[in-house]
Amino acid sequence: MYRKSLLTTVIAGLFLAPLAQAAVSADEAAKLKTTLTPLGAEKAGNKDGSIPSWEGGLTKAPAGYKNGDPRPDLFPGEKPLLSINAKNMAQYDAKLTDGVKALMKKYPDFRIEVYPTHRTAAAPKYYYDETFKNATQAKLVDNGQGVEGALGGIPFPIPKDGYEVILNHRLAFTGVTVQSPLRVWVMTSDGKRTMASGGTQTFQRVWAEPNLATSKFDGYYSLGKFTVSEPGSKAGEAILAHDGINASTPRGLWQYLVGQRRVRKSPSVGYDTPDSVTSGIGLFDEAFNLFGPIDKHELKLVGKKEIYIPYNNNRAALAKVADLVTPNTLNPSQVRWELHRVWEVEATLAPGKRHVVAKRKYYIDEDSWQIILFDGWDAKGDLWRTNYTLALVAPDIPAVLGNFFWGGYDLQTGAYYLNMATNELPVQVKVLPTLERSFFSPEELANEGTR
Repeated sequence: MYRKSLLTTVIAGLFLAPLAQAAVSADEAAKLKTTLTPLGAEKAGNKDGSIPSWEGGLTKAPAGYKNGDPRPDLFPGEKPLLSINAKNMAQYDAKLTDGVKALMKKYPDFRIEVYPTHRTAAAPKYYYDETFKNATQAKLVDNGQGVEGALGGIPFPIPKDGYEVILNHRLAFTGVTVQSPLRVWVMTSDGKRTMASGGTQTFQRVWAEPNLATSKFDGYYSLGKFTVSEPGSKAGEAILAHDGINASTPRGLWQYLVGQRRVRKSPSVGYDTPDSVTSGIGLFDEAFNLFGPIDKHELKLVGKKEIYIPYNNNRAALAKVADLVTPNTLNPSQVRWELHRVWEVEATLAPGKRHVVAKRKYYIDEDSWQIILFDGWDAKGDLWRTNYTLALVAPDIPAVLGNFFWGGYDLQTGAYYLNMATNELPVQVKVLPTLERSFFSPEELANEGTR
C-alpha cells in the first residue's frame, strides 16, 4: 500500500511539475511552417467550419487611421449567430466556462451574443522568425518561473505543460512601446458606477523589440508605468514595474505616494493583495489577467478546447461608458463573443503556500497566446471570481491586445470592474518610439512626483 501510494504521488508530481525537456525537435518545429501558424496555433479551421482557418490575421491599418485614434469596429455589419443565456445554456455547456455559466445563473438578464469567428491575431515577421528559433532552444528554469535559450518571440510555440503556456502568455506580442490614457470603472452590487482611477499607462515590451538579438538585453522583458491623474484624492500616485525573464533578473516594483512625497519599493503590489487601482475588487496578480509571479500555484496543462470567449471587441471600446458599464454585468449587447480554440491551464495552490484564490482556470487564446478568461475558487472550493479581457484588435501594430479593456467579477459580492478603458477618451492605444530606460526609473518617478 505504501509503495502504491508513493508511486501515485510521484506520478502526480511529475504531471504537475514543469518538464525538464522543454525544447521540441526540429521535425516538430517544422510544423510552424506547415500545419501550424508561425506562433503555434492550428492553422486549419475546425470540422464544421465554425472556426475558420488562419490566413495571416489582420496586419493593415484601416483607411484613414491615425496613430492613437480609437480603432473602428472591423465587422460593423455582422449580426449575432446565437444568444446564450440561463434558459438555453445547457445546450452549449461544453463551450462555456464555469464563470460565464455562474453569471448566467446569477443574473437572468445576462447573455452572450455569439458572432462569426475571425482569426485576426498577428505579429511582425521578425517575431515569427524568433519564435521558430526558440522552439528548438528554449527551456524552463527556476521551477517553471523563467526561461532560457529564447529571445524575442514566443518561447514555447508547441507547449508540453502549463508552465510553458503561461510563459507564452507573458511574452505574447502586444506591441513594443505603447501608451494610453485610461479610466477604471467600478460597478457596485447596488448598481452604482464610479470611476476608481484615471491616468496614463505606458508599456515598453523590451522582449518584442526587433533588434533584441543584437542589443544588450538585460533580462527585463517588460517595463510598465502607471501614473494617476484622477480622481483628485489619488492624483499624482504612480506604480512602476520591471519584470524579469528569470531569477537572475528579480522583479522590481515601486510606488510613488503623494502623501509621503517619496518613491518606495512595494513588494506588496502582487499576489493576493487587493488592487488599490480597482478599489480593492481585484487582486494585484489579476491585473492584465496575470501580473507578477505565480509561484504560489502549481500549473497543469489540461489541454485544448473550443469555447466562447470575448474577441474582436473594438465596438465595445467605442461605446459610451454608461452604455457599456451597466448594473450587474457589462452590457451584453455591447460585447462580442466568438468561438475560438484555447489552451486550458489549471492552477492549484502549491503545498505550504498561501493565497486567497486556491484554484484558477486560465483560458489562453491559441492565436495570440493571451489569457482571455480565467476563473478563481476560494479555499472552500466555491467559485468566487471570473475575469476577462475584451481583446481589442489593433491591425496597425499588428496585434490583438489583451492587456487593455480587462476586468473581473466578484461573484460573491456582486461587484465588478473594467480596467484600462479608453471609452470616450480622444486617444486609445498609441504607438511610441522606444523610450529611454530612464523614463521607467524610480528616480524619474520621484522627479515627476515633485514637479
